[in-house]
Amino acid sequence: MNERIGELLVKENLLTAEQLKEARSEARAHGARLGAQITQLGYLDESELTDFVAKQYGVPSINLEEFEIDRAVIELIPEEVATKHNVVPVNRAGSTLILATADPSNIFALDDIKFLTGYNIQPVVAAEDAIRRTIDAFYDQTSSLEDVMGDFDDSDIDIIQDVDDVDADELAKASEDAPVVKLVNLILTDAVKKTASDIHIEPYEKSFRVRYRIDGVLYEVMKPPLKLKNAITSRIKIMSELDIAERRLPQDGRIKLKMGRGKEMDFRVSVLPTLFGEKIVMRLLDKSNLQLDMTKLGFEEEQLSYFKNSIHQPFGMVLVTGPTGSGKTTTLYSALSELNKVGENLSTAEDPVEFNLAGINQVQMHDDIGPNFAAALRSFLRQDPDIIMVGEIRDFETAEIAVKAALTGHMVLSTLHTNDAPSTVNRLLNMGIEPFLVSSSVNCIVAQRLARRVCEECKEPDPEVIAEALIEAGMEESLARGTAPVKGRGCRNCSDTGFRGRVAIYEVMELREELKEFVLNGASSLELKREAIRLGMKTLRQCALSKLADGVTTLGEVFRVSTADQ
Repeated sequence: MNERIGELLVKENLLTAEQLKEARSEARAHGARLGAQITQLGYLDESELTDFVAKQYGVPSINLEEFEIDRAVIELIPEEVATKHNVVPVNRAGSTLILATADPSNIFALDDIKFLTGYNIQPVVAAEDAIRRTIDAFYDQTSSLEDVMGDFDDSDIDIIQDVDDVDADELAKASEDAPVVKLVNLILTDAVKKTASDIHIEPYEKSFRVRYRIDGVLYEVMKPPLKLKNAITSRIKIMSELDIAERRLPQDGRIKLKMGRGKEMDFRVSVLPTLFGEKIVMRLLDKSNLQLDMTKLGFEEEQLSYFKNSIHQPFGMVLVTGPTGSGKTTTLYSALSELNKVGENLSTAEDPVEFNLAGINQVQMHDDIGPNFAAALRSFLRQDPDIIMVGEIRDFETAEIAVKAALTGHMVLSTLHTNDAPSTVNRLLNMGIEPFLVSSSVNCIVAQRLARRVCEECKEPDPEVIAEALIEAGMEESLARGTAPVKGRGCRNCSDTGFRGRVAIYEVMELREELKEFVLNGASSLELKREAIRLGMKTLRQCALSKLADGVTTLGEVFRVSTADQ
């Protein structure tokens, strides 16, 4: 989308000048297009923006999700050209090619495609993200995992014997084989296109499989031949600059990949020796998808007010808890982004540093050579800090220094692995922190989980979920009778899963004076929970049921991410 449309949106009062400025700076920072950034920031819906552009240029608009495109039409334009101009051909009528574009004023793109195809071009307007999804869906099929697997035959790769003294040169040579390189590249790019958060490459005695974690659930995507196990492992180790000869110790590395359209992806690589070879797990870190706007994370209005109030205190500790992969880092980064002002000194100790944030001093932990969390915290306190983030409180030493920092005029943000907010207090006490120190230092504890969102494109009522089931799950009867549960039917947009994206479920426990009394008196986590609920705390189950009532998630997801309140 060109800059003129941005100005017109402001003129028509569809955007404020500040919103346009913010969208421009975000688009520049992420190498994205302006229109896509405006919709991603939530300032306008895709359909609103598309209709506005269509009206301005007097051309029709189209919803690509509802339009069947013939593969013969797609093949008229090469993928590189479609990607470069962010266009997709949708139909052909005689000597005219109908072309979906987000910017019908881009004469260079239209002329380029007219010259390339020999057709007269008739533009129609579509949403930028919808065009990108269509390009990914159609052109991706021309180089699918199945096609690449079909390239392999018994002569492609020699089996490397699974013994301890494998020749490193032989491993490196096998990993550079063209089909192996192509397969590994495709596994990485396919995971990005399918919005996976992790890739699991797992060797077993008689099989070898690749799984993607998409929206928190693992799906098997392929089973490469077992004989490729060592070649694929070595290829990934070479890409992440790890020692390919070392096959008995765990290793950690990182891969940076350029994805085109100015997009960069980081893959955090972990290699773990197992009984039948090395298991590789890669965590995908996509900075363009990092949500730093706290209002869009999933907090209920009152919860967000408590959380913001707690992090804006002059000192104290705010803890975010939950299992691995529950979005704790995103919540902490959004809090840091909110606190990141020129007048404040922010330092973080992380293991590993997942995203680089401008204006924040981020320190990578190295347990083997140092620093560890406790050493980093001590150093921070000599660096005139205002706000400190500790990646995780794992032991008494780190907890003790964090508590002391919170009691001496610093705001401390950190994470713990606990099941819910009230049990976090007991975890700190079990570490050896005195009850009076916990009650004096902790401002707020946030427990969170991630539930899958029902796909917006194929959302439909779910008649199988009756009000009695909602009441049994813990929903108030009056709300349950008025709730219309939904489910995803499954479509191209969500790869037939019925879900697309995730929403955070929160439990925010503000340590008010009444709760501090309970902590000092050594109350159990159940007693703390009951008192917190009495004071107005919304539990994980209640928050998940609210999301269900709003038509965001399903009853199955409510049960998956939360337990019943006692």
